Amino acid sequence: MLLQLPYGCGYLEYNFPANSAVLTSHIDSVISNKAGIDLVRDAMDKPLNSPPLYELARDKRSAVIIISDHTRPVPSTDILPNMLHDLRRDNPRIQITLLVATGCHREMRNNELITKLGTTTCSREKIVVHDAYDSNGNIKIGELPSGAPLVIDKIGAECDLLVAEGFIEPHFFAGFSGGRKSVLPGICDSVTVMGNHCSDFIDNKYSRTGILDNNLINIDMEYAACLAKLAFIVNVVIDKSQKTIAAFAGDAIAAHRAGCEFLRKYCETTPRALSDIVITTNGGAPLDQNVYQSVKGITAAEAAAKDGAVIIVCAECRDGIGGDNFYHQLSECTSPEELYSSFMNISREQTSPDQWQSQILARIMMKHDVIFVTREELRKKITNMKMKYAATIEEAMRLAYEIKGTKASITVIPNGVSVIVR
Repeated sequence: MLLQLPYGCGYLEYNFPANSAVLTSHIDSVISNKAGIDLVRDAMDKPLNSPPLYELARDKRSAVIIISDHTRPVPSTDILPNMLHDLRRDNPRIQITLLVATGCHREMRNNELITKLGTTTCSREKIVVHDAYDSNGNIKIGELPSGAPLVIDKIGAECDLLVAEGFIEPHFFAGFSGGRKSVLPGICDSVTVMGNHCSDFIDNKYSRTGILDNNLINIDMEYAACLAKLAFIVNVVIDKSQKTIAAFAGDAIAAHRAGCEFLRKYCETTPRALSDIVITTNGGAPLDQNVYQSVKGITAAEAAAKDGAVIIVCAECRDGIGGDNFYHQLSECTSPEELYSSFMNISREQTSPDQWQSQILARIMMKHDVIFVTREELRKKITNMKMKYAATIEEAMRLAYEIKGTKASITVIPNGVSVIVR
C-alpha cells in the first residue's frame, strides 16, 4: 500500500504492508464551488450571534485585527480583504492595526509577512508584531479563572474594536485552534501564557485533542477572549491543500464553537485496534517547520498506539528545533520520567517557556520509543533529546521492526494534526 506522507512542501512515499490501518480526516470530502474569499464573504454577511462587522466599526476611532503568525497556515488573503473592507465601509477614517499573534513564538520575519499577507497589504497596512516578553508593551486587564493574571498587548487592550482572523484545526491540548486562541496565547504576555499552560492543566485528562468542555486550558482562553473584548472573529476551515472550504464569522465564542463542531464531524476517527507501530506527520509546511510544532502530530500517534509501541514522526523541520528551552529541557534531563516528574512538582508561577511541549513529549516517551525522520543536520539534537533519528522512512521502519518484530501491527496517520483519534 503506497502512501504519501506530507513533509515540508512535498511528500515522502513508502509502501506499507497491505494490512496497515490508515487514519485520516475526511475534510477533503467537503466540496465547495466557491472561492475562499467568497465563502468568507458569505459568512460575514450572516454573522453568528453578532451584528455585522461594518456595524460594529461604524462609530469607532481605532480597530485591531489580530492575525496569525508564521506557524499557522491561515489563508489570510481570503479573510483580511473582507475584514478590512467591512471595517472601512461606513467608517473610512478608522485607524486599523494588524497585530501579529506570536504568543511565545519568535518574531515573524518580513519575508514571512509578505508570504502570508501579500505585498499590497504589507505596504498599505500598519503591522505590529506582538512581543510576549516586552513588559512595557503589555498591560494587565484582569485575572483568569485559573488565577493567572491576564496581561495582553497594549495595542489590543487600548483599541476601540478588537477583532481576529484565524483557522480551526484539532489542537493537542486546547481542543481546537482558532477563535479565542487569538487572544490567549496569541497576544498575551508570557506570564499569562505560562500560567495557562501550567503542568497541572497540561496533565488534566480533558486537555486533549477535540475537547473543549471541562478543558481548564480552554476555559481560561474563552474567558480571556471575553475579558479582552474580542468582538468579532472570522475563522476558516481548510483542506489538505490549505484551501478554504468553510468559514465562520461573528461572536468570538459562538462562531468558533460552530466551526469546531463542523470540523469535528470530519476529523474524528477510531482505530480498529491499537498498534505496535504508528507512523504520523505534522501535516507538512508550515506546520512541520520545527521539532517543537511536531509534538502535535506525535500526540495523534500516541492515541492510536499500544503501550510500548514505536511512534515514527516525519517532519522536515526547516526551522530547526523551535525553542531553546524545549531543547535543553529534553536534552539535559536524565530521562523522560525524571523530566515529567520535575514538571509536576513546579507551581503555576514557576512554569517556564516551552515546558508544556516538553511535558507532553516526555509523557509520550515514557511509554513509547519515538523515531524522528528529518534532516541529517538535526541528527545529534534529536538523539540528545532522547529520541531515535532516522534519515528516511525506510530506515525508521527497519528500526521499528527491530524493536517490535516484523509481524508488528501498523497504523499510519498521514496527517497527525488533522485528526481527532478516539
